[in-house]
Amino acid sequence: MKKLLIFILPVLLLASCAKSLEEYNIDQKRPSTVAAGSLFSNSLKQISDIQASPSVNNNVFRFWTQQWAATTYQDEPRYNIATRNIPLNYWTPMYREVLQDLKESRRLTDEDASITPEVKANRVALTEIVAVYTWSVLVNTWGDVPYTEALNPEINEPKYDDAATIYADLFKRLDAAIAQLTPANANFGGADLLYKGNGGAWLKFAHSLKMKLAITIADADETTARAAIQASFDKGFTSNADNAAFEYLVSTPNNNPISNNLNSMFTARQDYVAGKTIIDKMNAVSDPRRPFYFTAVNNNYIGGLQGVNNSFANLSRPANAIIAPDFEALLMDYSEVEFILAEAAARWGIAGSPATHYNNAITASITYWGGTVADATTYLGRPAVAYATAAGDYKQKIGEQKYLALYNRGYDAWTEWRRLDYPRLQPANEALSVMPVRLTYITSEYTLNRVNTEAAAAAIGGDEVGTKLFWDKF
Repeated sequence: MKKLLIFILPVLLLASCAKSLEEYNIDQKRPSTVAAGSLFSNSLKQISDIQASPSVNNNVFRFWTQQWAATTYQDEPRYNIATRNIPLNYWTPMYREVLQDLKESRRLTDEDASITPEVKANRVALTEIVAVYTWSVLVNTWGDVPYTEALNPEINEPKYDDAATIYADLFKRLDAAIAQLTPANANFGGADLLYKGNGGAWLKFAHSLKMKLAITIADADETTARAAIQASFDKGFTSNADNAAFEYLVSTPNNNPISNNLNSMFTARQDYVAGKTIIDKMNAVSDPRRPFYFTAVNNNYIGGLQGVNNSFANLSRPANAIIAPDFEALLMDYSEVEFILAEAAARWGIAGSPATHYNNAITASITYWGGTVADATTYLGRPAVAYATAAGDYKQKIGEQKYLALYNRGYDAWTEWRRLDYPRLQPANEALSVMPVRLTYITSEYTLNRVNTEAAAAAIGGDEVGTKLFWDKF
């Protein structure tokens, strides 16, 4: 009997610690539910990784804008997007990782009875701002995309929405987020990896993003664009301290994806060098950002050609600071806002002098990268750079300088090149197509959602890399 009691007692004690047998099967290190803040954090990291990555598998825009050139493998610089299935690798994480996480974060926020309505409103506003940014990237890359029926598990074949109609809705969503965001109230706090819970900074980002969307469609819908910028021109970024910059860490997996592809700490590959196009432009005006952008070769900056094999040893490469694991990723910055204001002033007389904003933009870029105000002043004094004497109309003046300021931000440089048509880029050597102005729809959509995908392709004028988007008028 004594032995029986000794056996039974531990069993009873163990059973008392669990409410049901199912609890024995719970892996405490793999939670079945995720907090809204964690999902928001992950969405920020994922969209930053997507935009920062230089991988030829998913982000080739540095090649297409000729900021970088390849040493050996020339498929992607020559506009081959099929071999590595680049459209799929760029499309999928934005839908599956970013937008789906934001949707779930919002659902959990809405259902959380432990937070105040004010905090809840701010959290929802932040998820909307990031969602609007992400949707704008999708539309600017493909044109018509699944939108109103996307992210719905009950709809296996979502329709594609008209790109201009999506843009109109993005403005509404952004205005609603701006209206409900109260900086004095808390939001995601430490889970906010972009602004660390600073609601005022998010409000500036929202207004800056609104201007970015507006200037993108300026040639297609001048009325909407002008009204949006008029409403936000004095509420966006006012210094580099406002930049939407995602901070990376030294150690994996939270290091900047650039370092995975170029830093000898993580890879032995030597695939990327500076592009001749951007190097030649910077050399022509003694651009003070050259040592911050690129390494020197015998005190010279030398770029490689697109579509031909280039020598890694004999050409300039991305600067050491850029390939550092903790180099930050920019989703948007103050220089970009000032270029938008310069264009708005030139187009519609909004926000003052085009030259003043142009100068502010260039100065902001130079000082962000490590140059001085004196460097910027000297640079702006050169006839080929000064707004009054630089070649061309406002599109060329702004387009040429914005291209230089958007270095290392391949997607944004590609968007501005398509929109402003400057600088004038020449196709890569042995190019497989025209210079791409969009990505083609992913192959799995033709397999799983054929009717809607083919309808979208017909609506935009053909699913080709040369089909211009609705806002690309010239």
